[in-house]
Amino acid sequence: MATFNLTLSGTSTFILLGIPGLEADHIWISIPFFIFYIISLLGNVTILFVVGKEQTLHKPMYLLLCMLALTDIGMSTSMMPKALCIFWFNLKRITVRGCLTQMFFLHAASAMHSAVLVTMAFDRYVAICNPLRYANIVTNTQIAKLGLVGLIRAVLFILPLALLLSRLPFCAKHIISHTYCEHIAVANISCGDITVNRMYGLIIGFVVIGLDLTLSALSYCLIIRAVLRISSKKAHQKALNTCTAHICVMLTSYPPSLFSILTHQFGQGIAPQVHIILANLYFVIPPMLNPIIYGAKTKEFCDKVGKYTCRM
Repeated sequence: MATFNLTLSGTSTFILLGIPGLEADHIWISIPFFIFYIISLLGNVTILFVVGKEQTLHKPMYLLLCMLALTDIGMSTSMMPKALCIFWFNLKRITVRGCLTQMFFLHAASAMHSAVLVTMAFDRYVAICNPLRYANIVTNTQIAKLGLVGLIRAVLFILPLALLLSRLPFCAKHIISHTYCEHIAVANISCGDITVNRMYGLIIGFVVIGLDLTLSALSYCLIIRAVLRISSKKAHQKALNTCTAHICVMLTSYPPSLFSILTHQFGQGIAPQVHIILANLYFVIPPMLNPIIYGAKTKEFCDKVGKYTCRM
């Protein structure tokens, strides 16, 4: 980030307004966001702690769960502390480098989150369609390699967003009507041509989410086909139960993500207050729900959490 040419932008700081029109209610709005953030941190740190401590949980499935927890922490922590500073202390200034750094980590964590969900879909596909070969195909090493590929993809796709923004001129207008440095929100205050920024942001959003959703849908089509070939209803139920947690996590992640991308690009008719609140919820609600979903649906993990809870 240090190589960005920021001296030509015409400003060294931006001002994040928070939620325009609701400044008087910032304190009240901050309460649920703070609660959601704390719950998400506690839940995801618990996952990392329990899986790290328990040798019996050092399996591909739980390695994926740890990767999901890390991306959830990255998503919420990249945005929420600054938003709370705006809500509580009216600290609205952010440096250009700080803004670009926040934008990079927010979007990179989101892209990585999507990559982890696809890898989880692949894990479920192998577990149900090739159960006898599962231990040979899905290993901790293979999962780590897929995680590294997802991380590299996120960096390669998101870094150009920050580079493109760093080349834009920012003249007299330094005010961002948002609680965090979202790509299009920052680009919109530039006095230069942002056509390339808009097109690249839209393409990346649909390439990442579109590709990942397609691969996940393909995995589940193959899973359903395999399940329908099983004659036992009990086996049907058992196979589908192994996918329930992952499907729930996908439903809490992808629809809000698609809505956020589309409203940032084409949401001129949506009230900015609604837009900003929903965009903020996307970065705290899925990270808060994911540990709860997996804790409720994964008996082995739930039992281990219960063991540590009883010790306290």
